[in-house]
Amino acid sequence: MSHGELRVYLGAAPGVGKTYRMLEEGRRRMDRGTDVVVGLVETHGRPQTAAMIGDLPVVPRATVDYRGARFAELDLDALLARRPDVVLVDELAHTNVPGSRNVKRWQDIQELLAAGSTVITTLNIQHLESINDVVTEITGVPQRETVPDAIVRRADQIELVDQTPEALRRRMAHGNIYGPDMVDAALANYFRVGNLTALRELALLWLADKVDDQLDRYRAEHRISQPWETRERVVVALTGGSEGATLIRRAARIAARTKGADLLAVHVSRNDGLAGGAADPANLVRQRTLIEDLGGTYHQVVGNDVPTALLDFARGVNATQLVLGASRRSRFAQILSRGVGVTTTAASGAIDVHLVTHERVHGGQGGTTSTGALSGRRRLFGFALAVVGLPLLTVGLTQFRAELTLTSDILLYLAGVVVVALVGGLYPALTAAVLGSLLVNFFFTPPFHTLTISQRQNMLALAVFLAMAVAVSVTVDTAARRTREAAAARAEAETLFTLSGSVLRGSHAVRELLDQLRETYRLRSVSLLERRPDVPDSPDVQHDRQAWSVAATVGGQPCLTPGEADADIVVDDDISLVLRGQPLAAADRRVVQAFAAQTALALREQRLAEQAAAAGSMAEVDRLRTALLSAVSHDLRTPLASAMAAVDGLRSPGFALSAEDRAELVDTIAESLDRLHRLVDNLLDMSRLQAGALAMRPQPMSIAEATAAALDELGAPGRPVPVRIPDDIPEVRADPVLVERILANLLRNALRYSPADRPPQLAVSEHAGYVEARVIDHGPGIPASKWDTVFLPFQRLGDRDNDTGVGLGLALSRGLAEAMHGTLDPDHTPGGGLTMILRLPVVELPVGGAEQQPADAALRRVDDWRRVHRDDVEAAGRPHGEAS
Repeated sequence: MSHGELRVYLGAAPGVGKTYRMLEEGRRRMDRGTDVVVGLVETHGRPQTAAMIGDLPVVPRATVDYRGARFAELDLDALLARRPDVVLVDELAHTNVPGSRNVKRWQDIQELLAAGSTVITTLNIQHLESINDVVTEITGVPQRETVPDAIVRRADQIELVDQTPEALRRRMAHGNIYGPDMVDAALANYFRVGNLTALRELALLWLADKVDDQLDRYRAEHRISQPWETRERVVVALTGGSEGATLIRRAARIAARTKGADLLAVHVSRNDGLAGGAADPANLVRQRTLIEDLGGTYHQVVGNDVPTALLDFARGVNATQLVLGASRRSRFAQILSRGVGVTTTAASGAIDVHLVTHERVHGGQGGTTSTGALSGRRRLFGFALAVVGLPLLTVGLTQFRAELTLTSDILLYLAGVVVVALVGGLYPALTAAVLGSLLVNFFFTPPFHTLTISQRQNMLALAVFLAMAVAVSVTVDTAARRTREAAAARAEAETLFTLSGSVLRGSHAVRELLDQLRETYRLRSVSLLERRPDVPDSPDVQHDRQAWSVAATVGGQPCLTPGEADADIVVDDDISLVLRGQPLAAADRRVVQAFAAQTALALREQRLAEQAAAAGSMAEVDRLRTALLSAVSHDLRTPLASAMAAVDGLRSPGFALSAEDRAELVDTIAESLDRLHRLVDNLLDMSRLQAGALAMRPQPMSIAEATAAALDELGAPGRPVPVRIPDDIPEVRADPVLVERILANLLRNALRYSPADRPPQLAVSEHAGYVEARVIDHGPGIPASKWDTVFLPFQRLGDRDNDTGVGLGLALSRGLAEAMHGTLDPDHTPGGGLTMILRLPVVELPVGGAEQQPADAALRRVDDWRRVHRDDVEAAGRPHGEAS
């Protein structure tokens, strides 16, 4: 079965005409004989849209029951059974009613596509997950329904339905989008010209990225390597030298001339071991930070041929311009080799190449100077072997002059030169080659004991011998040099690998880096120093302790200034890495510079993380303060207003109040003051609990006694609470007043959210050393994902219609329970609803005697409460089979 195609009509805002265009496309396809059906279309009361449906076949919607209401959703099963060629489905980001087959409508559409049907759908830009927060910041209206970008990007076709902000506002003013009662509010808020312009630009930019992806795929599939100048892309080549910042800023200015141009930086690392140390890791780190600050991206590629690698990268990203630095090599070196800039320009083709001058032009290649591959002792031994060994070989060969030919003698001398090259390297081998050729000429080439050569073939043999000896010497020395470079590179790689592993495993990146550096090079101490911004420059700043502060240090006594260190690595103008213990070898500076650069980055990231954490804490404090002020202002104002109104009514001299009216006003005042009293108590207890200053008096107590007290506090509610407490329930160790507060809060919440015909219940049992008090309601419940959220201060119970209280009840109740070594956890009620479970530890007490009397008295109080409200309790519990 072939997979269906997905076509999306994308709009910047509601009302641009997405649904209309979708229906137009459906009618065109139906007129061509395609089997088209309307799966779901939302007309939103727009007559033109409804008229466009016309005679299109419509699949009736499925009905879903949720919380006593009926909702119409896409009938996925009917569509899968019918299997039309094309299905029109409106509003891709829609969230289905709970109880539907899928959570989101785009999941329904994926099933239709998998069944082979083509789906045409609509989407507004604000519903894309990646820019949902941006739209919220622009419009101030959060969009709760979103669709992952990947779903839309996989669409076979995306068509932008566009209208200018002015045209869209005219449609709104004419009543073509919303009803007359909503026009003014929409035009003044969401449909402002600025909002619509920003949304339109977001839609165009997102679609442009989608088009770029399609273009890249097309170029890759058709193997097109030549740049297509669809968008300016400026690539700047970095060598790791100090001129990189100049090149980056010049490239950024070039990119800024064209709106929407991309800026990319690339560094080519050679993989043939001939980099020569010219790339400074610290420079590259600083330049990467700079390019990212300017809105660009940093890339690193590997290649032996730098011009080829640069052009391959530039063509791969469809670059239009390439920025290079002018050559740093001397004029004599440029005569011998054209250099990277000239070579790249000659082969660039359609890519424009900019050669930018800088302060290092013609200043030499820089980098480290190559040293001999072998130690001085081995070279000295090689010279001794050449000076002593070859004469000894000559003495031996003269004894067998009659048996050996000149060819054999030359081969033996060549073997001697190879041995000297293996032992001492290039220069001893060259010495041996010259000395060997002279000895062969003097002792074994006629006429003997002279440097004259009488035969041409002997002259050719000696010339070939000398050339082969030199070639072998150079080859052996080069191989030794490469071996040493490879060993050094391997050591560096192992060091950096260990470094990265220690950083990844550690929670303190800066100290891990410094400690790894200290262990690797066996140093006494390693410190990262920061230059104080308030200290001016001076000639003795390197030794001025007032000018530096220690950002991090490991090891023994730290260096307090760069001047006190055995080695100093300057990261930038403000940060230096100082080492104490031994001087740093020149060959090790590259790795240490990499350590220094990464340590500086880790320090900056650590500071940013600390600032982010501080900002997060401040934001949380601000959020709590805002929530507190909002909630308390509302919940203080409401009972205060009621009480003041009732007092004003009692004090009004012009009105004669009956006894019933006066009693009603007094009851209003009492009720309002009771609400204020509970609010203030909760706030004070919450603050004491968070400060650890809440006074508790834990003692053996009966849960039945606390239950009776909580029921007394609730009074005689209109919907009595069925209570089940076994007679043999053990006592718990807790504060009776606090347990009563917890149960009263839980019962008050349960009564608020329970349906009228299903009152909450309280059931007490013992399990695993704990007494469990379960407050059970059959209300709307809370999703499991929000169970932790409802225990945060100033949080309302999700989408349960709570319009009173500051959201402290559950937070305070859990805090009180945990302070008494108990727990308070939510659970689902079978059949729907929420169950709050209070667990308190059991106290083992002897049965009978005085200890049993409080529990018996409490149970009698509960029984008395049952008898008073027995009829109501039984009536409330009987329809659902609940035992009272």
